[in-house]
Amino acid sequence: MTIRNLPSAVVNVRPGVRSDVSAKAIQRWNPDVHAATEDQADEDATISILDVIGQDYWGEGVTSKRIDAALRNIGKRDVTVSINSPGGDYFEGLAIYNKLREHPAKVTVKILGIAASAASVIAMAGDEVQIARAGFLMIHNTWVVAAGDRHALRDVADWLEPFDGAAVDIYAARTGIAADKLGAMLDRETWISGASAVDQKFADSLLPSDAVSEGARNQTGREMPAERKFDLVAARAGISRSEARELLAGIKGGTRDAARHGKPDAAVITEVEDLIRKMKSMTGDQA
Repeated sequence: MTIRNLPSAVVNVRPGVRSDVSAKAIQRWNPDVHAATEDQADEDATISILDVIGQDYWGEGVTSKRIDAALRNIGKRDVTVSINSPGGDYFEGLAIYNKLREHPAKVTVKILGIAASAASVIAMAGDEVQIARAGFLMIHNTWVVAAGDRHALRDVADWLEPFDGAAVDIYAARTGIAADKLGAMLDRETWISGASAVDQKFADSLLPSDAVSEGARNQTGREMPAERKFDLVAARAGISRSEARELLAGIKGGTRDAARHGKPDAAVITEVEDLIRKMKSMTGDQA
């Protein structure tokens, strides 16, 4: 078990209810932030959570299955978990939190960019939590997408309430902040800067500035596919994921060709942003 006395989390997924990443978190997330290069010994015992939590439309994302496999490979050694994630599937996040909590050796969490929503819960599983001075934690109530009439949605709201309580218990165990105060912080969606996270005991210390790097790299070390870049740029422009995919499906020889011919990232993103501005102007929206 973990060195800290942290509560376990009950994961009870409900059919027809999907937890997802919030648009605001996506807008504030820089996916190019990652850990500065470490030696091979450190990398062998490091888990990188540098993506959306849960599997996304493109088959990417951080899942509890992948974290479980990484922990089995590391064995009973100390582990470092690097996080830069906008959150995502809250229930997948709880499952990852549980797996890290149950690791038999020390877990050090390093928040390199943001640890939002589900990712903030994962971060709390560390025996030691370090955060970049420019980093952020974001905590809020469980955020889901659901469909149904008013009776079904009331039922979903009642079903969600214990999950918000579980988050409060997890944050309280680390910080010592009163449950009612934490509940209010979740209600209003609270962004906590690096220094403030240390002051409030969400984190133990600030990371040195040379521990964080920024470049065109995702958690696998490969360049992010053009389709996923499109998703991110569209989200930052306020376009929903379904609308973004309709736009992407209509592109002929645009983003995909740019990626195929090795066009620089900036050029790909500029083309996508230009397309979005044109589409929004056609509908009378502001770019």
